[in-house]
Formats: sequence, structure tokens, C-alpha cells
Amino acid sequence: MKMKFGSRLFDQVFVRSGPIRWLVVGGTLLIAAIAIGSVLMAQNFRERALRNSGRELENTVLLLAHHFDQQLQDFAIIQKGFVDYVRTTGITTGEDYRKRLSGEDVHRMLRSKIEALPYMGGVNIIDAEGNLINSSTAWPTPKVNVADRAYFRTFKYDPYAPDVLIEPLHSRISGAWTILVARRVVGPRGEFLGVVGRGIEPANFEKFFASVVLGEGATISMLHRDGTLLARYPQSGELMGRNFKTGPFEHQRVFGLDHFAGRFNSPVDGEDRLISSRALPHFPILVMATTTRAAALADWREQIGILISIAASSALAIAGVLIAVVRKLLEQHRLSRERLTLEKQRLDRAVNNMTQGLLLFDAGQRLVVCNQRYIEMYGLSAEIVKPGCSFRDIIAHRKVTGSFTGDVDAYVARVLKDIHLRNSMVVDTADGRSIHILNEPLADGGWVATHEDITERRRIEERITHLAHYDALTDLPNRAMFHEHLRQELATARDGEQTAVHYIDIDEFKGVNDALGHLVGDELLKSIATNLRRCAGPADFVARLGGDEFAIVQGAVTSLDQVNELVARVFETIRTPVDCMGHHLTSDASIGIALAPQHGTALDQILKNADMAMYAAKSSGRHTYRFFEPDMDAKVRERRQLEGDLRHAIAQGGREGGLEVYYQPCLGLKDDRITGCEALVRWRHPERGWVSPADFIPIAEDTGLINEIGEWVLATACRDAASWPDDIRLAVNVSPVQFKSGTLALKIMAALATSNLPASRLELEITEAVLIRDDDAALAILHQLRAIGVRIALDDFGTGYSSLSYLHRFPFDKIKIDRCFVEDIARPDGSASIVQAVVNLAAARRMTTTAEGVETEEQQRLLRTLGCSEMQGYLFSAAKPADKMLELFALHRSRRARREGSESRRREVG
Repeated sequence: MKMKFGSRLFDQVFVRSGPIRWLVVGGTLLIAAIAIGSVLMAQNFRERALRNSGRELENTVLLLAHHFDQQLQDFAIIQKGFVDYVRTTGITTGEDYRKRLSGEDVHRMLRSKIEALPYMGGVNIIDAEGNLINSSTAWPTPKVNVADRAYFRTFKYDPYAPDVLIEPLHSRISGAWTILVARRVVGPRGEFLGVVGRGIEPANFEKFFASVVLGEGATISMLHRDGTLLARYPQSGELMGRNFKTGPFEHQRVFGLDHFAGRFNSPVDGEDRLISSRALPHFPILVMATTTRAAALADWREQIGILISIAASSALAIAGVLIAVVRKLLEQHRLSRERLTLEKQRLDRAVNNMTQGLLLFDAGQRLVVCNQRYIEMYGLSAEIVKPGCSFRDIIAHRKVTGSFTGDVDAYVARVLKDIHLRNSMVVDTADGRSIHILNEPLADGGWVATHEDITERRRIEERITHLAHYDALTDLPNRAMFHEHLRQELATARDGEQTAVHYIDIDEFKGVNDALGHLVGDELLKSIATNLRRCAGPADFVARLGGDEFAIVQGAVTSLDQVNELVARVFETIRTPVDCMGHHLTSDASIGIALAPQHGTALDQILKNADMAMYAAKSSGRHTYRFFEPDMDAKVRERRQLEGDLRHAIAQGGREGGLEVYYQPCLGLKDDRITGCEALVRWRHPERGWVSPADFIPIAEDTGLINEIGEWVLATACRDAASWPDDIRLAVNVSPVQFKSGTLALKIMAALATSNLPASRLELEITEAVLIRDDDAALAILHQLRAIGVRIALDDFGTGYSSLSYLHRFPFDKIKIDRCFVEDIARPDGSASIVQAVVNLAAARRMTTTAEGVETEEQQRLLRTLGCSEMQGYLFSAAKPADKMLELFALHRSRRARREGSESRRREVG
């Protein structure tokens, strides 16, 4: 009835009221505009996502095309140089060609040329009969004949064929697919003398493709202009050598264009793909990158979900506001009509709108209106509580039915005494409910009484009050209540007694959450809270401050023995194994303790001191406790000041007051040559002077600043080393924090590209900590770096606990023997046997060894005797700035030349 009445009223007002009609129309149009705008934005976002994905593919193939074109040009230069060599040596016949180019001297020449380009494969020389007569990779040359190969027949019988052919074929040596780059060699009169070529396994290209792969569903391929697949990532053996120029015209035309960007169904998997290809400028080869349309639109789908949610929320909000406004207008209209009759308005309000129990009395205390809610609230009889009965009769009936306790006449008198004033009261019923009664006087002497059951509201308010002071998970007092209790404890402390504040931080709790999930972590916290409450004394106050931090306020402390006993109980209970959802867990804690008034009387001061003591315990190796000491505050302030100065120094770079890069050379123990230099970061503070790396590097690693420092040192060192002699390598230390960034390989490649430093001259020094934290991910990055030619050295070898396992899992180029083994190498019971074992181990795995911290000639002599490859230390040279290095190299070469000359003269005289 009420809903039907409201609907009719709405229809009438909507028809008669112009403003409401225009309001509804305007709101509808606004919602429609939001929907249309959302569709247009979705289309725009979709096109933008496809364009961005296509642009990423184009950039990728451009980079790869230039990269491989340069590599192939390098080899082409070697081939051309070989052809020029043939011509300049006067070779004119096939027999002369075979005899003069099959010797070991030619093998050495080829080998020297290839060593200058380490990324090149072997160079093979084939005579006019198809026989392999020389190779840069093997001596003596194996017997192989390629006269039946298509490229050889083309060179031999087709004088108009190109001088250079690139062809995929199965290697007769390895049995695997090989990409052959061959060049025809002809005599001075155009007669065919043979072929010079190089076989490249597709895996060499595919490894590089893997380092720049574009994501799930993406492929990178290398194809010949004639449509033959040369290499592909992800690798697919069955596709190698397949010709893709036989498909539809839209597929074929790609091979005739120098650059193509578009979209079509892939002939490999039938997927709708975005395609971008680019031809190598100097070779008939295409580099093609693709990604599925679904992968390209993955981010777009997430954006559309957000856009739809926002649009729907906006539309719902507009609709809600519109409904609220219309309802308000309708309500005003209804009230204006109800003012025509006061009694009808009271009746409608009491019956149709009140959710509470409602009673309307006249001036004679007689009931005029009573709603059903009142009768149901108290379980009364509608035959007794009806218009005309008195207020006292209703209360008496409630007494009889059991919903009222107390004296009826006294209650009636109390209500009627103040009935001319607006008043309220809360009464409790016999069944435990709380009822809020509001008496509202009327102008004619009567009153309206509303009865509202607020039992649940009171429970919620009590619960809210409890939650405001107690932790929801453990039901321990929270931080706010902890502060309040401690404030009271400090204010009421007696003379001769102290208050101990214990800050408890659960060690390695994050590992439990990460490994087993937050449900298990929550169960562990609840178990710890229960155990802390149990082990604390009756007067001690236990609270959870948040996360994995707890606190105990121990009052009335008269001796430190009481504090130590409580700490012992806390450690015992926390270290007790607990079962959490089937997992048998053992935890530990770091505890900081501050005493009041010994360590302060102000609340903030005590909390700060306890917190500093806790962090001192964590810094001491965790699983222990520390009392606050005054110098802790000074250490914290000094660390923060040093951190701020370090940030400023990083911003300064190599300018005054900033960081600097010094270089300490490594000396070969066999020939006394400088083999390389290690880059070491130094900081000349404008006020402190030289700051030790042992002081600022840990701060940089804790704050993440090591990423910025490492990137700057790498770029600076590569730029400096590019001007050094080509036989001197650069060693750069890499922190475990840099490995966690996930972009280390890209930054190293960028530094090499910017400085033009060959990757073979860069050596990265890592410690076992890199592999211990996330060995699988770290090993993957190391393999990527090894693939581009960067050397990897294991630093501080032997100081950890898992070096041998990592030597087995990754083929390091060098092992650095820590200075702690070098210091006592000359002692009878020293570490000479350990150094000998490391040298033998490195030699067995074809690694070099570098001894650090060599300071005496005796140490140098013993290391040379033990077979160590290199040494580094103050005996030869301390670390020097970049502008002193070329002078050092030149001085060492001159001294070495004079020494060799003197030795040569002595040998002649002798």
C-alpha cells in the first residue's frame, strides 16, 4: 500500500512538475554522455596500445638489425682482407691456391684475425674442388668436402652469382643447423679458386634474442631475403630452414621491403600478430619481431576494466544523487499536502514512516495512535493497547506481561512531571534489552513517545570502544592504550623504583609471511601474543604495537635481575616451537630495553630510547637484547647525517665533495704485466675528509642508494677504461642489491655501448651474497652477461659457506683469494695450503686466480711459487685516481723494458 501510494505520487509530480522532469532528462543525458565517452576512450586506448606495441617492435628490430649488420660487416672485412691477401700474394691457379693456403702459417693468420673479434666463429678456406684446406679453429685441418653444397655449386658454375652468399644448412661436423656466410675467391682473370666462409650456429643469434625478448607470446626471427628461416626465439628446430615466402602475397611482400610494420595471421601458429621487420643494410637478411595481438592489448584490458569501473561508479553516483534529489522533492511535496490536516499527517508519520515504537497521547493522557512496532517490541496485547486507554493502563499491562520492572505509579509520575519538556531516557527490560525512549511535547498538551531498541547499537559502540584500545588480531592492548598506560605508569612511579619498557621485534617474521602466507603468520602472532601474556607478571602490561612488534611495560623494578628474568622468560616462550595450521614453527626476537627514570622521564624519550636499543640488538646479529646506552642516540644521528651527506655526494657525482673512482692495478705474477685494474669508489667529504667505504657502503645498501652509486661507478669506469691500452681489463664490483633491481644487465650493456668499451675487457666481481639471496635469478643474469662477453669473477672466495657449489653451477672466469688468506701465508702454520688448494681448484676448472692484499715481497714470492695468476695490493700500487693511470701504465712498461734488457745483457755476458 505504501509503495503503491509513493509510486502514484511520483508519477503525478513527474507529470506536473517541469523542474523534476528536466532534472531526470538532464541526469539521463549525463549518464549517456559518460557511456559514450567511455566507449570513445576505450577505442583510443586500444589504438594507443597497438601503436605502442608496434613501436616497441620497430625499435627492437632496428637495434638488432644494426647489431648483426655490424657483426657480419666485421666478418666481411676479414673475408675481403683474405681475398686481398690471395691477390697480393700472387696466387693465380687452383693448385697454387691449395698449396699456399693450406699451411700452418695461414692457420695462425686466420686465428689472429678472429681473436680480434671474439664474437666471431671460425673461418674456413675451401678450394675449387670443395675440400676444406684450412680453418682458424682446428689444426691439422679435418677432411671435409662440400662440393655437393648448393652455395658451392653456385659459386663454381654461375659467374654472375653474388660474391657473398648466406645459406642455412646442416653442419657435417656438429650435425646441427648452421648459418653459412660464404665469399667466392677468384683469380686475377676471374677463374674460380675457392671459397672462404664462416658457419654460425643459430643458437648464437637466439641467445642474443633471448636477452631482449619482448614478453609472453613474442618472437624474434632472422630470415633470408628469399624467405628461409635462419634463427628464431623461442627456438623451434622443425622450422629451421623452412621457406616462408610461399605464403599469401601479404606475407611474401615483407621479404621485398627494407622495413615493414603491420599485422597479419602468423603462418607458424595462426595467431593474429603485430609484425615489424627490418633488413640488414649490407646483407640479404631480415630481422623480424612479432607479438600476439592479445599480448599487445593485455595492459589495455586492465585499463578498460578500470575505465568501466569508473564510468559505472560515476553513472551510479549520478543516478543515486538524482534519485536522492527526486525523493527529497517528492518528500517536500508530500509534506506540503499533509499540512492540510495535522491529524492525518501525524497518523501517516506514525504508521508509515516510523521504524521505532510510537505512541501518541492527547492532553488527557489517553492513547490516540499506537503502531504495531510498539506492541511487538514489548509483546503486548492489541486488545488492551488501543486508542482510548490511559498511559498508566499501558504501563500496568507491561508490568503484567513482564516487559516492565519497577513501580508503575512512580514511573508514570516521573514521566508526567516533565512531559511539557522534550526529554529522553534509556531503560533496561527484563530480557536484557536497552530501550531509548524519547518524549516530544505537542502544542495541544499531548506528547509523542518513540521507543527504539538500541541493544545492538550499544554492543557495537562497546565493540568500537574496545577496538580503539585493543588489537583486533591478538586482543592485546594496542599502541594507543600502550602509550596511555605507560604515561600513567611514569606519572605514578615511586621513588627507588624504575619502569622498564621492553620493545620486542620478531626476527625473520616477514619470511614466514612470504613463504607460508599471511594466515599462518597471523596464527604465529596470536600464539606469540598468548605466550607473552602468559610469561609476563601480573603487574606487567603486554601490548602489540603493530606488525611483528610487541612491547611490555614492567613496573616496580627495583633491580636489573627482575628485567633480565623477564627477558629470559620472553626468549624462552618465543623460542618454544608452535604448531600453526600444520606448520611446526620456531621464532626468535630482538629486544630493546629502556628504563625510566634512568633513561628519561618523558614518554616520547623512553619510547625512542627503547626503539634505538631494539635496533641495536638487531644490528648485533638479532636473537638478543640490548639496554639503551646514551651513545646509541649519537650513532643514530651520525648515521642519518652521513646518509644525508651521501645523498648529496651522489648528486655531486665527480664534482668537488662528491664521489670519485680510483683504480688499483692487478699484476701478473708470471710476466709482471699489468693485466687489469679494479674500480674502487672513494668519497672525499668536504668536512670529514676521506670517508671509508666500510662506513658508507653499508648505508648505501640499506637505503637502496647503492643502485645509483653502482650505476655511476660502472659508467664512469667504463668511460675511463676506454682510453687505456687494449690489453688491460676493468674490474667493477657489483652489490647484491643491484642484482635485485632486475635491470643490471641492461645497465651494463648501456654503459659498454656509451663508452665503446669491448665487453671482453669488462670483469664483474660478485660475492657469494649475490647468489645466496636468489641464486636462480642471479645465475640467469650472470649467464646473460657471459653471453655478451663480460667476464665474471668470484670475490672474497672462501669467506662464505657455499662457494664450491656455485663454482659447480657457474663457470667463473676468475677467483679472488681474500686478503685474510694472504696475510699469514708466510707463517709456518699459515694459509699456504689453503691458497694452494684454491689455485689447484681454479686451474682444474680453467679459471685464473688473483690474490688480494699483497704487501710484502715474501708474500709475492710464495704466491708465484704456489701458481697464483695475479696479485693486487700495496706492494705494487695503491689505488690511484683516473688521471694517474696512463702515467702508471707507461712507467711500468718502461721499467719492465729496462729490466728485460738488463736480464738479456746479463745472459749474453754469461
